[in-house]
Amino acid sequence: MQPHPEIKPAVWGAVGGAVIMATVGFWALGWTLGSTADRMARDRAEAAVVDALTPVCVAGFEAQAEAEAKLTQFKKISTSWDRRSFIENGGWATIPGRSTPNSDVATACAEILGKAA
Repeated sequence: MQPHPEIKPAVWGAVGGAVIMATVGFWALGWTLGSTADRMARDRAEAAVVDALTPVCVAGFEAQAEAEAKLTQFKKISTSWDRRSFIENGGWATIPGRSTPNSDVATACAEILGKAA
């Protein structure tokens, strides 16, 4: 039995349409894989934590008894790496309930304190 002559072009059209739709969907319509969505959610959550805890870090730094002297000492440090280490070692970037400082919070905190007058 011979298949209908229009079946083969219809099948190839469906396959081509599926490929084009998948390409357009991932490229232009924002479709993502589950692993990509998980990574994006994790990145946004980490950014939200940094945004929320940076003011706490700055306030903790400014609330200490010798804040002016520490700020003067902090401003004498020239590299961003050493400034972040200064904040981490001071304990201002340590999230309550944790034993280690959050380096992203320390970096953001050091940027804000570096701009303080």
